[in-house]
Order: sequence, then structure tokens, then C-alpha cells
Amino acid sequence: MLTVTGVSRSFGGVYAVRDVSLSVADGEVCGVIGPNGAGKSTLFNLITGHLAADRGQISFLGRRVDRLAPHRRARLGMSIVFQAARVFRGMTVRENVMVGMHGRTSAGFVSAALRLPRHRRDEREIAAEAERALGRVGLAEWADRPADRLPIGQQRALQLARALCARPRLLLLDEPASGLRGEERERLAALVEELRADGLTILLIEHDVAFVTRLADRVVVLDLGQVIADGPPAEVRADPLVLAAYLGQAS
Repeated sequence: MLTVTGVSRSFGGVYAVRDVSLSVADGEVCGVIGPNGAGKSTLFNLITGHLAADRGQISFLGRRVDRLAPHRRARLGMSIVFQAARVFRGMTVRENVMVGMHGRTSAGFVSAALRLPRHRRDEREIAAEAERALGRVGLAEWADRPADRLPIGQQRALQLARALCARPRLLLLDEPASGLRGEERERLAALVEELRADGLTILLIEHDVAFVTRLADRVVVLDLGQVIADGPPAEVRADPLVLAAYLGQAS
């Protein structure tokens, strides 16, 4: 599904990510963990196209994408949930989620301006899809409320609903559990497990080791911008390099 090969990115001569290679199989939940400053968010932004790599290649569904803009990667089937909540102010929760389907509509500007049948059909389909996504993330009762007035946990859920509306092949989650309370984290974990059961491929970048190892089929560990471990969660948690770098224990 996704292949990252020898990717590097530096800032002012200091590498944030250096010669990183990893792959994510179809239907797999792959977790990327590491201490603060390990390069997780930089790697995320390289994969999504919000940063350009100094060198290396990124392929998605067998196609090289590292030279494509973020919106073109999204059209291929990448959906992103950022760590910082991003909502469209002045719009309801439902309207925010409906935005996630903009790349899948068939009606053009003229159809929309004249309210032609194709546009009205698209609007009905988008609204129905948004309702399903809101129900899935537990926000159905919030649908008509202003999105920017939601608590942080609900804003994260809104972003996830919007991403799911795009019907992605690959869902990228950047620190999704950060700042969430216990009940919200449990709800998020249950949803990720449900999405995996549906066959969705997920790349989960997270600081919380326990959260990732509970959900991931495979875990990649970064430290100082480089991969130091890659394997099943139990194996990675016992790796001496991971214990030393991430948990602060001696190897």
C-alpha cells in the first residue's frame, strides 16, 4: 500500500529524518512511535506531501507520489487526521464533515450554480455519507452545532469523520490520542479496531507506546530521525535499543 525508501529531510543542516525506510501492507495497522524529537511528525508530513524530502522516494498503491502535492495524494486515497484540531469556522459539524467528500463529487460549478439534478443528487449523497460518518464517531447528536464550539475530543472525532467521508485507502493519524481523556481514548481505540476489521489500512503516528502496541499489527520506532526497530509490538517493546532510546532504560 505504502512504501517509504531512504527518505531524508534536514532543517538548517540538522536531520529530522534520515534514510528512513518503511512499508505498510494493505489492511495493516502500522504504528510509528518514538520519543519527542524523534522525527515522527516530519515523517508524517513527508508522506502526506506537506513537506518535501531532500532525497528518497515515497510510493502509494505502486505509484511514486513524493513529487505530488497533498491534494493530489488525497485524490489517490490518502486521508489525514492532524494532531492539531482543524475545523472550518462558521460551519456546522455536519457541514465540516461534508467537506471531506468534495473530491468525490461529479457535479461542476455550473450544475451547482443552477441547482441541476446532478448537483442535487450529489448533495443528498454527501449528506447521507456525512450522517453515517458522524454516527460512527459518536457525533450524530452534535451535527447541527457550530464546529468551532466543540470540545477538543469532539473536534478530533470530527476530523476523523471528515477523513472517513473520503473513503480512503490509507488513513493517516498523527498523535490522535494526544490530549484525550480516558473514555475518549477508549472510544478512539475501539473505532480504530473497527476500521481495521473493515479492512482499512492505517498508519498511526503516536507518542503513547501502550496505545500503539495495543492497536498495531507492526510497530516502527524512530530515534533521532532514524529507524531503530521494526516488527511485531511485543518484539519491539522488548528491543534493547527501544528500551534505551524511548523508555530511558539501559540496554
